[in-house]
Amino acid sequence: MDGRRRNPYQLTDETPVYVISVAAQLSGLHPQTLRQYDRLGLVSPDRTAGRGRRYSARDIELLRTVQQLSQEEGINLAGIKRIIELENQVAALQARVAELSSAVEGAATAMQQREAAVHASYRRDLVPYQDVQQASALVVWRPKRTTEQ
Repeated sequence: MDGRRRNPYQLTDETPVYVISVAAQLSGLHPQTLRQYDRLGLVSPDRTAGRGRRYSARDIELLRTVQQLSQEEGINLAGIKRIIELENQVAALQARVAELSSAVEGAATAMQQREAAVHASYRRDLVPYQDVQQASALVVWRPKRTTEQ
């Protein structure tokens, strides 16, 4: 979630609203095919308290994608399952990268603000500035020797 509270009655692409017969019509597949895809783990709809399947709009789109990969591309169901797993993994990794990038940007901004605060706290009146010329004399500093040894 993105930090905002959602209306519990607001429908999203993930809201499970379609029974298996409607999902079958919307996806152009037979209900038994949807049950088979569920058993294989290709599309996992939500379940009601009575264990009935409820499909979301995203599930319907995934069913269409599975059908297209199977029929048009000739990919077997095991291959399709692996493709779906990899696509989900890529999406999760992209979300994690975005999250970490945001954290890095926030840390960089905080560091720049702290650095600016440190620079603003300097007391410039304590260090007199003299323009040093190239022809200046060299002064050698020798520490005082202590007689205690």
